[in-house]
Amino acid sequence: MDSKVVYQAVPEFTGRNVPVSVVANVMGKDKQFVRQGMIHGNLPIGSVFKKEGSNKYDYYVSPKLLWEFTGFIYRGETEKDFE
Repeated sequence: MDSKVVYQAVPEFTGRNVPVSVVANVMGKDKQFVRQGMIHGNLPIGSVFKKEGSNKYDYYVSPKLLWEFTGFIYRGETEKDFE
């Protein structure tokens, strides 16, 4: 039996946060879809933290996790780049 090894080239990632607005554009969804998907654990693309003493959240979208989930490579695009 021949076993084959497949190697995949992984892009370089900075670790900088990908804006939720960019993620929404990439996925063809609205920002609330992305936020709620992350809060409920349905979008494994980063981390969500509830601000202490508030009902507001902070979102961190990992460029690497976003790439693994969507195939999109974040290179610093902003919401305006999708208009």
